[in-house]
Amino acid sequence: MKTNFNVNNLVRENIKNIIPYSSARDEYKDATSDDMIFLDANENPFQNGVNRYPDPQQNSVKELVSKIKNINTKNILLGNGSDEVLDLIFRAFCEPKEDNIITLPPTYGMYAVLANINAIENKQVLLNENFQPKVDEILKSVDKNTKILFLCSPNNPSGNSFSTEKVEELLLKFKGLVIIDEAYIDFSEAKSWLERLEEFPNLIITQTLSKAYGLAGIRLGICYASKEIISILNSIKPPYNVNELTQKKAIERLLKEDEVRNEIQKIISQRIFLINALRDIKFIEKIYQTDANFVLVKVDDANNRYQQLIAKGIVIRNRTTQPLCENCLRFTVGTEKENEKLIQALKELKS
Repeated sequence: MKTNFNVNNLVRENIKNIIPYSSARDEYKDATSDDMIFLDANENPFQNGVNRYPDPQQNSVKELVSKIKNINTKNILLGNGSDEVLDLIFRAFCEPKEDNIITLPPTYGMYAVLANINAIENKQVLLNENFQPKVDEILKSVDKNTKILFLCSPNNPSGNSFSTEKVEELLLKFKGLVIIDEAYIDFSEAKSWLERLEEFPNLIITQTLSKAYGLAGIRLGICYASKEIISILNSIKPPYNVNELTQKKAIERLLKEDEVRNEIQKIISQRIFLINALRDIKFIEKIYQTDANFVLVKVDDANNRYQQLIAKGIVIRNRTTQPLCENCLRFTVGTEKENEKLIQALKELKS
């Protein structure tokens, strides 16, 4: 554990002194009381289900997440997708045109986009040939202005989880914040780093309801971190960043744990089917190990195969432009019927 770690040393000076916006719903908490007359927020008074502002702290959603993940609500921040959460972290801790971050390509593209938007240098240290972090190179690339290290595990687009030993070494030796993006953790046998959140005060974990929970359309991202980090992010987030409809749909889905687990098992089962079937496709040269709901494969000509599948009405992801992914295609695991159609289409493709 980093006993000498102080997150306040990383916070931008203007953020330290910020006075958070206090919304009407922040000042009066019990916004669901039936016998109160609310004339404080300049809302339309005619009830239609969404005429009132949503809970700015999304307490009902957080309580459910807290029970499922066994994490205190004070360690949870919700955002309009994980991208908003990541953007808040940039704005809280990275000084534009001064600070830098480290990313490990091939990886999720929004880290670089958000760095560019926030005028933050992005130092890239490629993963090794097995899509694992090069710990020594990462640590050598750190300077006094390096604030954040991004680890996507299971990684997108490769699908693999990072070595526990390598991640632990980075958490212990990296002086800034380590963000572990666990968007695909529900499909993996690897344990979530949530279990060790209290060990590392510089650890931030992001998850989402977009993948395993099947709620990509509602845009709800989850951030787990120390109470100190969550407090800082809460001070700068928009007051009503998660809308009422999103909160209601999230609660509805979070209450269906058995249904979600059943869908996850079906996806994992179909992932096994897909991998086995892909082994019989002659132009597939390599199938990469995956802990996610997708499979990365190396083919003879990714651009050609991508267009051939488009012509057959099947849209996959061409990742050939990404580092270490030359001639690689990414297949999301679909339904049983969709996967069978994909395999049949691949078998029909001509050389």
